[in-house]
Amino acid sequence: MADLTAQTVKRHAHATAPFGRCTLTYDDRFLRRKMLTTDDGGKFLVDLESTTSLNQGDAFVLSDGQLVEVLAADENLLRITGNLTQLAWHIGNRHTPCQIEPDHLLIQADPVIGHMLEHLGATVQPVVQPFTPEGGAYGHGRTHSHEHVATAHDH
Repeated sequence: MADLTAQTVKRHAHATAPFGRCTLTYDDRFLRRKMLTTDDGGKFLVDLESTTSLNQGDAFVLSDGQLVEVLAADENLLRITGNLTQLAWHIGNRHTPCQIEPDHLLIQADPVIGHMLEHLGATVQPVVQPFTPEGGAYGHGRTHSHEHVATAHDH
């Protein structure tokens, strides 16, 4: 497997019999070129055309056609409850990745943001679980920075 390369990703593959699985944190699921190790110790090179945000269930397509399924790793997160609409606005206003659930929000464990949310009336609990936040409004998954989109007001 050491000479295998992944140059493409299959979205929502949820492979039934993958060649391997690769459990990655949210930050590690944002990559372009990197040597990765499967959960059972096999190595392969990821060499994508551009930096890509991967989600649980996506798969790397190896040079021999086999799939390596992407799994979201357990991470230290903060579980946020309270006025979710208000709290989500403040989280988004700080460009903080956020996983939105019907009865709570999840963010990466950031004590400064957690403290701010508590001052806004939130209940903040540390949890350890996979993190799969919402994608950006202007493209699939994450982006490097905020790109200005021209509007009629710009002319």
